[in-house]
Amino acid sequence: MAFIKGDPDYILNGSDGGVYESRDRGKTWRFFDNLPVTQFYKLALDNALPFYNVHGGTQDNGSQLGPSRTLNAHGISNFDWVITYGADGYASAIDPEDPSIIYVEWQEGNLIRYDKKSHEAVYVSPKPAPDDPPLRFNWDSPVHISPHSHTSIYYASQFLWKSDDRGDSWTRISPDLTRGIFRLEQPIMGKTWSADALWDHGAMSMFSTITTIDESRLQEGLIYVGTDDGLIQVTEDGGKSWRKVDKTAGVPDYFFVNKIKASKHDKDTVFAAVDSHKTGDYKPYLMKSTDRGKTWVNIAGDLPPRTIVWAVTQDHLKKDLLFAGTEFGIYATLDGGAHWLKLGGGVPTISFRDIEVQERESDLVGASFGRGFFILDDYSPLRQMSEESLQKGAALFPVKKALHYIPLRPIDSEGKGCLGDGFYVAANPSFGAVFNYYLKESLKTGAETRREEEKSLDKAGKPVTFPGWDKLRKEEAEDKPEIVLTVKDESGQVVRRFTGPVSQGIHRVAWNLRYPPVEPIEREATEREEWQWTPEGPLVVPGTFTVSLAKKVEGVITPLGAPQTFSVESLGLATLEEKDRSALLDFQKKAGELQRAMMGAGAAAQEASESLRYMKKALMETPQADPKLLERAKELERRLQDSTRVLWGDRTVMRRSEAASPGLMQRVSAQLTTTCPITETAKRDYEIAAGAFEKLLEEMRVLIDQDVKKLGDELEAADAPWTPGRRLPVWRKR
Repeated sequence: MAFIKGDPDYILNGSDGGVYESRDRGKTWRFFDNLPVTQFYKLALDNALPFYNVHGGTQDNGSQLGPSRTLNAHGISNFDWVITYGADGYASAIDPEDPSIIYVEWQEGNLIRYDKKSHEAVYVSPKPAPDDPPLRFNWDSPVHISPHSHTSIYYASQFLWKSDDRGDSWTRISPDLTRGIFRLEQPIMGKTWSADALWDHGAMSMFSTITTIDESRLQEGLIYVGTDDGLIQVTEDGGKSWRKVDKTAGVPDYFFVNKIKASKHDKDTVFAAVDSHKTGDYKPYLMKSTDRGKTWVNIAGDLPPRTIVWAVTQDHLKKDLLFAGTEFGIYATLDGGAHWLKLGGGVPTISFRDIEVQERESDLVGASFGRGFFILDDYSPLRQMSEESLQKGAALFPVKKALHYIPLRPIDSEGKGCLGDGFYVAANPSFGAVFNYYLKESLKTGAETRREEEKSLDKAGKPVTFPGWDKLRKEEAEDKPEIVLTVKDESGQVVRRFTGPVSQGIHRVAWNLRYPPVEPIEREATEREEWQWTPEGPLVVPGTFTVSLAKKVEGVITPLGAPQTFSVESLGLATLEEKDRSALLDFQKKAGELQRAMMGAGAAAQEASESLRYMKKALMETPQADPKLLERAKELERRLQDSTRVLWGDRTVMRRSEAASPGLMQRVSAQLTTTCPITETAKRDYEIAAGAFEKLLEEMRVLIDQDVKKLGDELEAADAPWTPGRRLPVWRKR
């Protein structure tokens, strides 16, 4: 707790539930709900569509589940999360075929089957028969769903239990798989103690318990369990017989088995994350056996010393791609454990007690003990990484299927809207198609290359010479190099081009599945408020697309690597969805073409008006000019005002909040924020606007391209000072 000097009513309390504040000596409390500080012990992932959920057990905050992403433009908020059960939460398991069936628990073996649809909970933990010994459950008891039957689950005390009916009944399929050590008789600090000397029995885990379970997906009945007293047990026949492993290479006896994982590729291979930190040994022990546990090697490789390994998981497509959740972050290896790389990307240096792969999405999810969940979206590019591939100049990686929908705006904002900074949101993955590419070297300008060379010369003690004027002029005229990604549809037509980072390394950019906007080009992006419209084009029709990678240096585009094909799939969320998506796109493009021309005409009118203002001032500075030219300029201004009034509507009336007939621009709607059919009103208004604009455009073309230009020529003939928008000055040497 913390206090404020001079304010006896103020209390600031920090706990495993977060941070609370009281200003009345604890009578009422304010909870700071924008701090992601949940302590997760274990996690599990379901297969819900369109987005999977992340489940986990927490320290004193129950078991929780939340979406990996939402349809909301603003992201994932606290309101998207559900507490499935209270108390301390630990292991969770979700039916792989029905994500509404969830198994959660509270400490020491209290297993619940939770129905996500009805929010009903049924207690399903196994109980001993009258003549059986009492059950010893670990504080964090493991639960596991068989990969061979989604209704079969395993649960463990000192025995392994199996249920084939979702926990309604249980069969014990093992003897006591632990050493059976009575913890209260064990020495602490070199001696045994009185029963009264041991503090907090109520919050201390039982000992000699099973801590982890896994059944091989490649062979039914091949099951591994690990214990807290230094044993790994293996059955190859569904529990009829067991083989004990009490020694693993280089690991002290009585190790704690944090996680055991059967290989997804080889039925004889198994991984085990073990540790001995309770004896003061903090070395990383990540063990691998290729003979079903008979012999083991430590594949911790070059993991930092004093780094406890809590969890391990394997990629389902590349056998040597492994991930380790450790006391100080998440690590990955591309070579089966010889070399490890710490994953960054905003992941804090904190304990990750569990990690899992969502195989459908190729996402890596980590449960941190104190900072909530973290998701690495689509790590599939790591599968392409190798010493050989990294030597290539560039590579564009395979592209994941993109989901086509209109993001929702339930708070009328893509950010926090009017809810303020106290409203916590986690970012969704990037919307649309996400492209990953690799550059061996950065693309650099001539000036950047020269400066690096000069820096190397100076460091080596060699003289740096003047580069010459021609080289400096070339550098000043040079465009910055760009990486260009080009998206094409099935017919080979270019849909979109955009640029990406040019620096060395792996980069990720997203395309929003839309054609380019029709608004006039801005050289620099305008900073907009959350509520302001961001220009965008129509959504593409779902289908197959290709993307290619290239570099643009001094205007020359050079392809890099092979293009990738990907699909865009609609979620079909709209109740009145347009069945003929091509017809919808045709109208949106047609309306967009009209809007492009109208906005271009409006911008040209603004430029012409600005040019006329300059001309009027220039005429006042030109005594010899005919005064009638000023009258002509004013008349042209009035004609421009009449044209823009037709185009944009009568702003004189609208500024005074009185009813005014819509301008042509106001009639045209491309309906870009819906996948529903185009309304008949929109079609009618398009015809009205198109017919009227055709005539207006020709009138404006004469006005701007001829009459205003002619006035500019007459100013030039009168030797008036040059003004923006006019032709080049006329001059001859005398």
